[in-house]
Amino acid sequence: MTDGRDGRVARGERTRAAVLRRAADIASVEGLDGLSIGRLAADLSVSKAGVFAHFGSKEELQVATVRAAARRFAEEVVAPAAAAPEGLARVVALGERWLDYSRSGVFPGGCFFVSVAAEYDARPGRVRDEIAAARRRWLDHYAAVVAAAQRRGELDPGVDPADLAFELDALGMAANLHARLCDDPSAYDRARAAMRARLRALATAPHPALA
Repeated sequence: MTDGRDGRVARGERTRAAVLRRAADIASVEGLDGLSIGRLAADLSVSKAGVFAHFGSKEELQVATVRAAARRFAEEVVAPAAAAPEGLARVVALGERWLDYSRSGVFPGGCFFVSVAAEYDARPGRVRDEIAAARRRWLDHYAAVVAAAQRRGELDPGVDPADLAFELDALGMAANLHARLCDDPSAYDRARAAMRARLRALATAPHPALA
């Protein structure tokens, strides 16, 4: 009995993960309003009832999709950057992993959060709150990495970590927008060069990560 129940639970978890992965891919191109339980069921060849059982409403599906996209972002950007040595090297790695994540098509529409933020920035509610919370966590993490570089004496201590994180992230967002809208992938190279130039100007000494 236990093995059968465990098997059903495992299948249910696999179905939920597949639904959320497909939902995030769709939302990155068409927005969260483009999601429907019927469409996801058809795309994944599962029953509508099976999908509905995992979420219960479109809003629950949207919120779960944002959370799943945040986990995917962390896997693609935050975790690999954490492998770089603490300090300026990790600041550089965060920016470059962000650009690589957008450029490589982890989500077919570019950065998931750039896409859905534009859709929900003026629409109060649970979905907007979830998107905003994910963005705050990202910028807080970026600022903490900058602050660690300052504590190590590798970055100008007079710069506000939150301001620098915001500035570096803005370059990535601009690259994502321009590259997608204008079919110009060179925007990523310009953003990378601008990030490095800004960090060189703030570095307390030449650093191999910026060579």
